[in-house]
Amino acid sequence: MFQVGRMIFYDKATGQVLITTPSQWAPSVYEDPEDLIPLYPVLRDRDRDSFDVIKLEYGQLDREFERSVSWRVNTATKQIEFLYPDDLNEPEAPPVYRKPLTQEVDDLNQTIGTLLIESANDKATISSLENAVGSLLLEIAALKGGAE
Repeated sequence: MFQVGRMIFYDKATGQVLITTPSQWAPSVYEDPEDLIPLYPVLRDRDRDSFDVIKLEYGQLDREFERSVSWRVNTATKQIEFLYPDDLNEPEAPPVYRKPLTQEVDDLNQTIGTLLIESANDKATISSLENAVGSLLLEIAALKGGAE
């Protein structure tokens, strides 16, 4: 038995998920996506060129699949996008699929780090400019004869 990651079989044209297999302990025969195709009529009965598969590592994105109500594959990026319950607040609005929340958090943390560095640089620049302005004011005062 082997740890086999989740496999997402999807329509190449639309990104619609056809079959999602779970992360599981399985015989080695189930490690290769091609070996699973004959087991599922929705895959077996389709032209093989019309769909593709994303094979994840064992346990990869499991929390995202548990938290979401649906998922699809972005056909442009070949990345899985999720629909979360909180995104369904407006019943008449079209569903908004998003990248995994864990990736969004990582991206936000990186953005915050970048902003903190930029803020520190801006503060250093402002301090330098304040010193320059102070020096110029003293020079102006000296030229006017107000400070000797």
